[in-house]
Amino acid sequence: MWALLIPLTVLLYFPKQPHFYRPIIAYLCIALLINLCIDVIWKFKYSLPLNFRNNNLLYNLHSIIRFLLFSSFFIKLNQPFLNRLKIIIPIALLILVALNFIYFESILFVSSRLFTFEAAALLFFCLQYFLFILQTDTTSVKGQPGFWVVMGLSIYVAASFFIFLFYQTLANNYRNLAFIVWDIHNVFYIILCIFIGKAFYESKQR
Repeated sequence: MWALLIPLTVLLYFPKQPHFYRPIIAYLCIALLINLCIDVIWKFKYSLPLNFRNNNLLYNLHSIIRFLLFSSFFIKLNQPFLNRLKIIIPIALLILVALNFIYFESILFVSSRLFTFEAAALLFFCLQYFLFILQTDTTSVKGQPGFWVVMGLSIYVAASFFIFLFYQTLANNYRNLAFIVWDIHNVFYIILCIFIGKAFYESKQR
């Protein structure tokens, strides 16, 4: 949770950000609230009523909100490249997620499948971003709108995809190893937050 305070602190000093960062700012605030609730439930779960001890729903909610807001960020960048597909993918993923929770998994359990879908879709968004830049004549890649956010997100989802893909198997059969793997995931999440903070700082400098 504390990693989210890195970009939020930068934002506190440089509150005027480009409009395409609004979904990212919304994500940071919502993610901080969700993670705070997750930690409170985990720490005081034996003091809470039985129906309020399960925080897995919040993990799934976090994944869905993260995907929708980062998808909105890519759309707001307004790159004239695969525009229709950028709109279709979030709708398609929401349908898949709904079908998954209706027919295959309970939303009250952390869904490795959901996190894998999210990572794969966001990785596609990152790849199309860089593909568009490569197709355009530009001298400063780092100066492109949203570059640092996309770079951090690319590192995070590329590493996390395989963690999410096999995490349920690890959790069921190798619980101690699953905890170690999730700590590795947390390292990449910290990297993402650092890059978002860098993006906020750089946008203020221009």
